[in-house]
Amino acid sequence: MFSKIPNFAVAAALGLRMFLAVSDAAAQSYAPPDTNWVVGSDELIRIALTNNLSILMSQLQPEMDEYSLNGLYGAYQPALTVNATHSYNSSPGGYVNQAGIDYFSTVNQINSYTPGLSGLSPWGLSYNVSGPLQEDNQVGQPDIYNSYPNVQLSQPLLKNLWIDNTRYQISLSKTTLKIDQLALTLQIMTVVNNMKAAYYTLISDRKLVEVQQKAVELAEETMHEDEQRVKAGALAPLDEKQSESQAANARSDLFAAETTLAAQENVIKSLLGVRRGRWTGAPPVPTEQLVAVPEHPDVRECWRIALEKRPDMQQAKLRAAAQHMLIKLDFNQLFPEVDLVGSYGRNATELTFGGNLETIRQGAYPFYSYGVMMTIPLGNSGARNKYKSDKAALQQLQLQIKQVELTIIPTIDNDVTKIRTDLLRVDSSRQARIYAEDALEAEQMKLQHGKSTSFVVLQLQSTLTARRSDEIQALANYNIDLDQLAFDEGAILERNHIELRVK
Repeated sequence: MFSKIPNFAVAAALGLRMFLAVSDAAAQSYAPPDTNWVVGSDELIRIALTNNLSILMSQLQPEMDEYSLNGLYGAYQPALTVNATHSYNSSPGGYVNQAGIDYFSTVNQINSYTPGLSGLSPWGLSYNVSGPLQEDNQVGQPDIYNSYPNVQLSQPLLKNLWIDNTRYQISLSKTTLKIDQLALTLQIMTVVNNMKAAYYTLISDRKLVEVQQKAVELAEETMHEDEQRVKAGALAPLDEKQSESQAANARSDLFAAETTLAAQENVIKSLLGVRRGRWTGAPPVPTEQLVAVPEHPDVRECWRIALEKRPDMQQAKLRAAAQHMLIKLDFNQLFPEVDLVGSYGRNATELTFGGNLETIRQGAYPFYSYGVMMTIPLGNSGARNKYKSDKAALQQLQLQIKQVELTIIPTIDNDVTKIRTDLLRVDSSRQARIYAEDALEAEQMKLQHGKSTSFVVLQLQSTLTARRSDEIQALANYNIDLDQLAFDEGAILERNHIELRVK
């Protein structure tokens, strides 16, 4: 008995079980709340995995593969046949002068019943079981019941013994199902990675808006102080224009930061599958903060994980395995057909149906046959050249595996290098921001005591804004780098506590 291939499922973070199956409920888009949409990355990932259209489309292919695979098993389901016929034949009587023989008219009726069961086994054995029964009714004569139930078998001994086209198609369909499940896994990984990157970018964009707001406050504060100095005659009117220009530039940068933030909020909504009619609503407010937890990945270990877990590597290996199976079929087809055939049955001819059954049961009149059927193709050039061609195709697939590996190695190395570099940038940008704050504070004190100018203070304000932005960007990049490495390793789902399994 062949079991049905189970459905593909997702068990998400925090113990939440979420099965990826297309339904009316799952296909409904997510509607953001009107106010106070405070949300964490786990919740956004959960919503995206439920509503993302790319995932909803990708998960249909394994389902279709499952139906195709189950349909192929139908080749091993037996076929039941039942034939029932009635025939009537009447012949006129007469007299033959030369022989002086009289012959009488006859009426003959025959009822025939032929039930049968035929099929194919997974090891190549074909069978046909039938039980013909004939009731012969001739007017003026007793009824006669003839039957000869029998079974006929044919078992390949060389060609089609260890593999045939049906078994190959089933194996290929299983491989196709696994490849498409891996494609769905890759799509889920992509959505998770994109959502995490978008979430960290959202946090940084909100922080950058706050930085620009502080820059506007500092610039306007300096501008008001310069106005007072101009009124007091301590500052030339032309110098006041510098602080006004700085304030205007700061407001312009704030507008640009707010525009970038709005665009990033739309990216989040798009990844969540929010539809047009539900697009408006409260913007997402992240609950998490940008922190840099030091991680020091070993590049060799990362290579090992990637070569083992990446879906594209697993797909390449599965395609090579499927080609191995095809070559196995090709090799089998090089052999001649040598089939062991045999049949066995029992004859019975009785005046009653019950007597006929009893004679069959006793087996007093058996019949049987056995032998070998052989077919040897002369030349067999078609099979031999297909075998050679498919072996060459296998070499191509093996080279593709090497090609995927050569893509993985530099990608992982670049990811690890970027993580190390951005971790250093986090520390250096934090120190640069602290130094910029101290420098601005000291210069403001000097300005209050008349030992500096507004021009220098304005320059230091711009420097502080840049250093604050650099620190936020470095934090965001570092966290994005960590998830990107996990994605390129094929381990981003484990990193985010998401489990994929067949259910």
